[in-house]
Amino acid sequence: MGIPEDIIEQLAGSPVLSQRRFAGGDISGASEIVLEDGRVMVGKHGPVVDVEARVLEAMGRSAAPVPKVLGHTDKVLLIERLASGGSLSGDVWQSLADALSGLHAITGTDYGWPEDYALRHVKVENAPLDNWPRFWAERRLLCHLDQLAPDLAGRVENLGARIEDILPATPPPVLLHGDLWGGNVLVANGRVTGLIDPCAYFGDREVDFASLTVFDSPPPSFFAAVGPAPGWQERVPVYRLWMWLLHVRLFGDSYRPAVERELAALGF
Repeated sequence: MGIPEDIIEQLAGSPVLSQRRFAGGDISGASEIVLEDGRVMVGKHGPVVDVEARVLEAMGRSAAPVPKVLGHTDKVLLIERLASGGSLSGDVWQSLADALSGLHAITGTDYGWPEDYALRHVKVENAPLDNWPRFWAERRLLCHLDQLAPDLAGRVENLGARIEDILPATPPPVLLHGDLWGGNVLVANGRVTGLIDPCAYFGDREVDFASLTVFDSPPPSFFAAVGPAPGWQERVPVYRLWMWLLHVRLFGDSYRPAVERELAALGF
């Protein structure tokens, strides 16, 4: 079902000529909208797009490339259509490192975000805490326990009890994309043109670096450019674990082996 055209016209100030749903979008779908006045933009329709609008506006105050918010209601979001079509490869990784440096320059005082978010039916809890390991355990891992098989839930619970042995207590709380993988990075003409579909909050910048390794393979030069803290490789599994738990919740037990692999790597 398309976005109601009367709402688009109210927000954009022009009648709609056409709507075309982008391919993919298992979690967050979007459509290309062409207006009668010739403008082209992207529209999203859903229950948390107003939260996304506020997140994008916050990200837009950084040096990172982010689509501008053109208008929104509590159910419809219109954003800038950015150039895309390139691949995350070669020198583009340096462009992504630069983009993340710009985003992570925005800092907060606590870990979290003023509003919760959601990825389809899975709530993303963001209530702020001043202790990073407890935030990660409570808001990203233990919150899934009642939706997991008992044996798997037990392993995640044991990890949560030892989280302070794994994660630093007070890394700088920087603005994260929060759901960073190749599908959420737009590329054109050999550079990153946009970071899209954020699940943003303030946290350890290593979250964004680790999430990039779930479906993509950043080269050593990328990590040299972003400069994670010593021991970051040992922390990658605990940060990737949240994404795999989300995939179990969203898409089923075919992703359970990935959860088990990360737990085993952490010794649980």
